[in-house]
Amino acid sequence: MSKPLALVIEDDPDLSEIFSVALRSGGFETETIRDGRAAIDRLTGTPAMLVVIDLHLPGVAGADILEHMHKNERFAKTAVIITTADAQLADGLRSKADLVLLKPVGVDQLRQLAKRMLLRWHPEDAVDP
Repeated sequence: MSKPLALVIEDDPDLSEIFSVALRSGGFETETIRDGRAAIDRLTGTPAMLVVIDLHLPGVAGADILEHMHKNERFAKTAVIITTADAQLADGLRSKADLVLLKPVGVDQLRQLAKRMLLRWHPEDAVDP
């Protein structure tokens, strides 16, 4: 059985790799997108189960991507984690996400959250640790 997909929308190469490693160890297959325009294009494809998104992206802002997802029924079952250092901006977007994590985000923290989300929303896809 294939693993559920998590999109990592993060322009910092180091952080996107850290987030991907954490999510893979939490039971997800990952795909990394480093540009807001590319993220909008990717969202026309098969929806991911989980999206981890930074708010400050080149091309299209993370807030605009969240708005796009929020208005589209295709993403009704997609869990969203905002990762940002901008607490003020994140506060205004809490209603468009399942979780908001302020950077720095630890690998173990994200791995554990990914596992919990998988168990909570899609127990049939959960992988034993």
